[in-house]
Amino acid sequence: MRIVEDFKSVKDVLSSQMLGQNLADDEKESNVRDIIAGVRRRGDAALYDYTEKFDGVRLTSLEIPEKKIEKAYHEIDSELRTALELAAARINAFHQEQKETLVRDKTGKGLGWVMRPLRSIGLHAPGFQAPLPSSVLMTAVPARVAGVGEIILVTPPGKNGSISPVMLAAAKIAGVDRVFPVGGAQAVAALAYGTESVPRVDKVCGPGNIYVSLAKKLVYGDVGIDGLYGPSEVIIIADDTANPGYCAADLLAQAEHGSGAAAILLTISRNLAASVNGEIDKQLANLSRRSVAAESLEKRGMIGIVATVTEAIELANAFAPEHLCLVVADAARYIEQVENAGCLFLGEDSLEALVDYVAGPSHVLPTGGTARFSSPLNILDFVKIISVINTTDGDIKKLGKAASVIAWAEGLDAHARAIEKRLEGKG
Repeated sequence: MRIVEDFKSVKDVLSSQMLGQNLADDEKESNVRDIIAGVRRRGDAALYDYTEKFDGVRLTSLEIPEKKIEKAYHEIDSELRTALELAAARINAFHQEQKETLVRDKTGKGLGWVMRPLRSIGLHAPGFQAPLPSSVLMTAVPARVAGVGEIILVTPPGKNGSISPVMLAAAKIAGVDRVFPVGGAQAVAALAYGTESVPRVDKVCGPGNIYVSLAKKLVYGDVGIDGLYGPSEVIIIADDTANPGYCAADLLAQAEHGSGAAAILLTISRNLAASVNGEIDKQLANLSRRSVAAESLEKRGMIGIVATVTEAIELANAFAPEHLCLVVADAARYIEQVENAGCLFLGEDSLEALVDYVAGPSHVLPTGGTARFSSPLNILDFVKIISVINTTDGDIKKLGKAASVIAWAEGLDAHARAIEKRLEGKG
């Protein structure tokens, strides 16, 4: 990987990298608008046609039967099934604890709120080059913990027109209610507006390619969305205490996501920079996806050398990466300096790959700098808050005059009179 020195030069390179997925593509957006319009107009027929056009398979049915899902669960490798169940249990436990902490009703006299789970959600799980059962678990399990009434999974079909057994097994383990072998923009449109077979949902969640993100952006308002997800990113901040082999392995794990992925090391040590670069060359040679990882490192990889850990964190805060790893001595003391990151990893044993599968938090994280204002997928994505007002005559006497004054100032005399009538009635 290229090595860049000094704060300004590193900042310039990061700026040119434009971490994340650029959705400003008029041609792609126009195509997605056409797909959405087609699904709204033609329903199931459009889903059959778009799946044949984009996935190269003519479906015979739009829904996977429950018996097939049950069969897949029992037929997958037992060690894999056990691993998926362990992952689901840990994701469940993490979000149960979050639910107990965050999702509490507060009602009664005065002002308060109630939490209500969404009636239904649709989850898009990408296919990419291989099935991704972890994405099913990371979206469906938090939704189930939140109390969502119905969970619908959409995911692209394989060439046989079905879905990988491991994806179906993950759907069963995660508590998914219905599964449809449809992916891409057409699946998002189906979830947003409904077809003869696919039910309309309240919110569309989950990652996907640029067409999925554009579709989510375009249907927002008619349906809720969790966020817009682009290529994966990691910034590792390391000092002389870091293990070069571990740093290289973690960068390569990010790079194998594809050419859009960003794998960046910021370090205060020239020796570490050189060692990590050497380790990358050594480890890359043994990867099955070495050409994919090498292209990613060439396009969006970098080792930046800066003066201090604080400088490195300042750069990370500016670009708000999906994953931020602090592989430095006494990493916890820098937590307060971190403002923007999808997920923060402390120390070399807090590795991203563990969180991708079994640690507990969802691996669906904000990308493309959206960690400046967005959070990881979590319980709050699947509930809504209803404010509850239970004010008394004492509150009216205390607050009514001020409310009336503001209403008159805004020229809304009916508002003012509604308040004043209460004041008059209460003496």
